[in-house]
Amino acid sequence: MSDERILHLVSDSTGETASKVIRACLVQFEHAVVREYLWSFIRTAAQLDDVIAEIRKNPGFVLFTLVEEELRQRMFRSCREMNLPHVSMLDPILMVLEGHLGVPMRALPGRQHVMDADYFRRMEAVEFAVNHDDGQGGKNLGQADVILLGCSRMSKTPTCIYLAYRGVRAANIPLVPGMTLPEQLEDFTRLGRPLIVGLTQDPDQLVNIRRTRMQYLNPGSATDYIDPEAVRDEVLTARRLFAANGWPVIDVTRRSIEETAAMIMQLLYREQAPLE
Repeated sequence: MSDERILHLVSDSTGETASKVIRACLVQFEHAVVREYLWSFIRTAAQLDDVIAEIRKNPGFVLFTLVEEELRQRMFRSCREMNLPHVSMLDPILMVLEGHLGVPMRALPGRQHVMDADYFRRMEAVEFAVNHDDGQGGKNLGQADVILLGCSRMSKTPTCIYLAYRGVRAANIPLVPGMTLPEQLEDFTRLGRPLIVGLTQDPDQLVNIRRTRMQYLNPGSATDYIDPEAVRDEVLTARRLFAANGWPVIDVTRRSIEETAAMIMQLLYREQAPLE
């Protein structure tokens, strides 16, 4: 296409940082047509020269996250020679952090992906989320950082997995008509730990989501699971339960999983904040 724009992402690690930043920026340009090239694990001059040769064939905007000084300067020089717009994404942040922290930067590529204690904590959180999905693992429920409650198809599981990758041990319990909740929730509510969060959603949207799901599982069936009136009663009952216990509530109707998880993280920060 004549109006297509080329975008090169060059990274000395997975390229995840650059990809996320460019995703956040591109959504502000609704009609832009972009073709991306991701060049990851570029850690030697020879590798970078190969990338530069490819950029020369398909010139465009260059966004790079290279912490090694020689490679970064090599990228700067090449972009200037080709007269290409370019941004070294980490530079301004690293410069300010170095001054603020009073500690020199080590310039080690891929440090955010090392298998350190934080990495294993996140992997443990993922395992916890899997083992405590959909009401499982009741005996260890008290080890959770947060417990999500909500009706079926309110994205409880993917939200828990997303939180787990942030190091949060998250469990979820479905609210099913006629099913009793674990007795521990009463103690958790009284103690204030773990944090219990109720998820709610617009009933009409929930019906549409469930109908889509049913088309794959059992097309043509008609049950209370997708009956609009029954779903409205289900959502209303859940909201009353949340209010009766004083649990914080998040409406996921127009929220992505990332947004819901961010709100839960904020609730956790407040819970963990030291008292004045």
